[in-house]
Formats: sequence, C-alpha cells, structure tokens
Amino acid sequence: MTFSRELILAGAPQFGTWLNLGSPFSAEMAGLAGFGWVLIDREHGSGDEKDLAMQILAAQCGGAAPIVRVSGIDAAEIKRALDWGPAGVMVPSIDTAEQAERVMRAVRIPPLGERGAASSTRASGYGFTYEEYLREANGRLVTMLQIESALAVSNCAAIAAIDGVDVLFVGPTDLSISMGVTDASDEFWAALATIGAAAREAGKAAGILARSVEQAERYRKLGYTVLAIGSDRGLLAKGFGSLARAMQGE
Repeated sequence: MTFSRELILAGAPQFGTWLNLGSPFSAEMAGLAGFGWVLIDREHGSGDEKDLAMQILAAQCGGAAPIVRVSGIDAAEIKRALDWGPAGVMVPSIDTAEQAERVMRAVRIPPLGERGAASSTRASGYGFTYEEYLREANGRLVTMLQIESALAVSNCAAIAAIDGVDVLFVGPTDLSISMGVTDASDEFWAALATIGAAAREAGKAAGILARSVEQAERYRKLGYTVLAIGSDRGLLAKGFGSLARAMQGE
C-alpha cells in the first residue's frame, strides 16, 4: 500500500475513487484495480454502519486505504467511524478555522484531542495492539477537510494552518454553486489556485474529485496531489447505460 500520511504531506500523488453504494465488493474491487485509497461516503452514500465496517475491511483486503466521509462535525460519528480502523476521515463543509479545530479535537486521542479509544475496537486490534494504537494513531490517521463554499475559500489559509489537518479537499460542485459560477469559469479556477497555494504554504496537500482523466491532469498542474476520480455508483450507471444503448442500436 502506497498511501500514508507521510507520503501525503511529502506531496506524493495519491489516486483514489469514491464509494457510494455501501458495497464491500466494489470496495475490494477498487483496491484490486490499483487505487491507492477509496472514499467511503457516509454523507451521500447508501450504506449504513454495518456496511461501513465491511467496506473498510474489504478495501484493506483489496490493498486500498479506506477514508470515511462522515456527514458533518459530529464527535460521536467520527469516533464510531475511526473505531472500525480506517486510514482516516474526511469531513464536509468546513468553512472556518474554528470548525477545523473542532474536527481535530474529535479525531485525536488525548493529549492532542478528546477522542476516546476503547481497547477492544477493530482499530486497536481488538486489544492485541491497543498500546501501539495509542502511541501511533495521532500521527498516522489522515484528516481531510472539505472546502466547499466561498467562505471556506476566504478562510482556507487559516484552515490549512490548523495542526493535524492534512488535506484541503475541494468539493467542486458545492463550491461552484456557493460561488454562483460554473466549474469551468475563471473565478472557479482562481479559487482552486488559492486553495492549492494555501495548502502548500502550510505544508499540507490539496485534493479534489475529478470527473475525467483530463480534468484530473489539469488539477495536477495546479498542484493538487490527492485526487479521486469516478465512483462505483457512477461507473455502474454509465456502464448500464452504455450497454442498454448499444442493445437498442443507439
């Protein structure tokens, strides 16, 4: 596995994909296909908590690092997600440095944060590696915060400066809607440049979800290194549509 917090902060490219279906099978397939990380979506995805546990396990069996997107800044939800042993979390709609600080308190174990760590969870090896987990979790877990509004862009340097924040991850659709522009506009791309520069200046990484390889390459030229492309739900819908049209002679 080539995905780690150290590699992310060193600027190494990290390529992943989105998982919306709640399926452990698509999670495993994504890893076997060669993606270094997968985003398990609890904000807009279909799965429940039991599905989350199985997706994390399946992704790791396939060789991909699972990142869980929680639904918001909820310490209890973040703790539950991390107890299953993913590589880290993504938190949507972070607009201010104060919100980023709240996330980090929820992610980190004392003395750096407020998250409780039970000795019998999967994250701590069901007790077999509990002491190791206590020593290493704060330095190992990846925290990605989503920049999805015009307010967040104006505060992105302060957000990136918060200790423990690893990736400023752009939600392109929500950001463009918030700005009142399209994702093809000069204003949108200027905002992406601002976010990327803020991340680099703070020694952090910038990330984004791309719709195509060509779009991903353009993001890379702006210095974005944590890239996701496609989703299990989107790929399945596209594949079904393509086959149906072919059978209908279209």
